[in-house]
Amino acid sequence: MPDGDWEDFAFEGIGTQWEISTPVPLSAPVRTRLLERVERFDAEWSRFRSDSRVSALARRPGRYEFADEAQQLGALYRTLYGMTDGAMTPLIGASLERLGYDPGYSLKPSGSPLAAPAWDEVLDWSGTTITTTAPVVLDIGAAGKGLLVDLLAEELGAGGLEAFVIDASGDLLVRGPLPTEVALEHPYNPTQAIGIVPLDGQSLCASASNRRAWGDGLHHVLDGTTGQPVGTAVATWALADTAMLADALATALFFVPGDQLQEEFDFSWLTVFSDGSAAHSAAFEGTLFT
Repeated sequence: MPDGDWEDFAFEGIGTQWEISTPVPLSAPVRTRLLERVERFDAEWSRFRSDSRVSALARRPGRYEFADEAQQLGALYRTLYGMTDGAMTPLIGASLERLGYDPGYSLKPSGSPLAAPAWDEVLDWSGTTITTTAPVVLDIGAAGKGLLVDLLAEELGAGGLEAFVIDASGDLLVRGPLPTEVALEHPYNPTQAIGIVPLDGQSLCASASNRRAWGDGLHHVLDGTTGQPVGTAVATWALADTAMLADALATALFFVPGDQLQEEFDFSWLTVFSDGSAAHSAAFEGTLFT
């Protein structure tokens, strides 16, 4: 985090640890609004709590109204669904549960891998309205944490904060005049770094198959067309203006090359493959260690 006497506000939300660093202490009302925003988001989008709107979708099909952020989230997912030929999909929840990443965290597969249903067969996502023709387990994990980072940044801005760093367990957003250097964690050794990236008014998000992993070859990045964990890439990083975009693209890099994604999105990227090789965008801001 930034050097100097910055203040940290740490809390737990959506199943992960958060830390917001600011040059002055956050007021009690701002802290309350941040925590309330996290709770509202969780109550809408979590597939791990039975009272969420997403869990209602899993129980019975129908028409459901979601919060305003659903519009940008759905549009992004639809674009990436097309660009990855269905491999990246918000309909991956049942596939994750089949392999053991279920609300009870059993971490034990209950059957063979399950392909996600085809979007147009079961799902109509129009703006903030989601309509389903069958029970579906929606999982927005590929972009959801980044989206919440952006929503909390809005709350901080509304509270008069112009400089801050939001760290959502490694998904980062930096605002303000102070550049921040971030180490890129080695995908096979979390005590080592493979490089550093300077962040100045951007977001950096990562995805790795060694995170949220269990069993032999089982992890949270699944190919929606097969339900199988992806095995080619092992770690990705994406830098973009918003955390939602960086978060989503870090996952998309497991399925399609970064230069292909750059035809649609303005971002920079790094991908490390299982054979130890790496690829990155021409404008990648980081420095990789040799």
